[in-house]
Amino acid sequence: MSQSQPVRATPELHLLPGSPPAPIARAVRLWLLTVAGLCFAIAVVGAITRLTESGLSMVEWKPLLQDIPPLSEAQWQVVFGKYQLSPQYLQVTHGMSLTEFQGIFWWEWTHRLIAQFIGVAFALPFLWFLLRRQLPRRLIPYLVGLFVLGGMQGLLGWAMVASGLVDRPSVSHYRLAAHLSLDLTIYSLTLWTAFFVGHPRASVLIDSTVRPMIQRHAAVGLAALAITMVWGAFTAGLRAGLIYNTFPLMGGGFVPPDVLAYHPWWSNFVENPSAVQFVHRMLAMTTGLILLALALRLRAAPTAAGALRKLATFMFAIVALQIGLGIATVVNQVPVWLGALHQANAILLLGIVVRALYLLRAPTVAQFKPRLIVTGKAA
Repeated sequence: MSQSQPVRATPELHLLPGSPPAPIARAVRLWLLTVAGLCFAIAVVGAITRLTESGLSMVEWKPLLQDIPPLSEAQWQVVFGKYQLSPQYLQVTHGMSLTEFQGIFWWEWTHRLIAQFIGVAFALPFLWFLLRRQLPRRLIPYLVGLFVLGGMQGLLGWAMVASGLVDRPSVSHYRLAAHLSLDLTIYSLTLWTAFFVGHPRASVLIDSTVRPMIQRHAAVGLAALAITMVWGAFTAGLRAGLIYNTFPLMGGGFVPPDVLAYHPWWSNFVENPSAVQFVHRMLAMTTGLILLALALRLRAAPTAAGALRKLATFMFAIVALQIGLGIATVVNQVPVWLGALHQANAILLLGIVVRALYLLRAPTVAQFKPRLIVTGKAA
């Protein structure tokens, strides 16, 4: 006959059921941050591809089959011959030599190669973690969604290129904006997921009495930045940065004289290069003020943690740099290196604002569940 065994209840903390162990979480986080970095890189290479007029140099879309570039003179002549039938060659670059063609071909080829590499860099580690059951179930649908968005991005990229291969020597600025927007959406969601995997529990980094207001401020800043970047894509697609290369005035006035030259009037703000550049300027300055105010607000909050204060300082510096880069880009008629740097800094700023919003989440409420522990020895 055994003695009765005392039973006591002890609390067991449950924050995120099914979360991976710390070493696995670090590996998943590193993988996702790498994918986000590749999304950043391809956007910058895409900017260079656009600024060098290289995006229409490859007139066919054959995923995987175009990974190996032309290796012989005969192969180069075949690829160049196909390009010579395109509207861009017939209307813009007629008479271009093979050597000049190779210069633009390599940028587009690199852009497409990075795009395919991102798919591989996402899919293989995902399958590895999935087969080893090292991913929380709640995270899997989000990761699958990111992969689907990546596939849609590839299709949208070709749809953008195809718009410049029929009867016009340039791509649709609407499709260009959609292509960039989807890439930045994937970039932002991947960053957010990486932050979540690394630190799933929201910490108390600022007083709860001011956190909701500052969080709304950051959300407004993110929305304003996203809209500004869309109009930046419109400006690039319409080559609107090549006109009115003065600041702050445009054509001798605050508002360009031909701001309403198109009919109907509302089409000016999405199709008239002068009006599009004007809108981009106004959005950029407004967004800059919103984000500078956010940075100062975070710095001034007496209860803000060190992580938020450091991020706010970084945000302030990047916003100021972005305003300077934007002015320099338009005044200098969009040189390739400056245009690419302007876009790269904008994407960096986007990542900073996403990080700020993540840190401003409401603190996680710990859930305690009783766990029965049997103590004592059997007779």
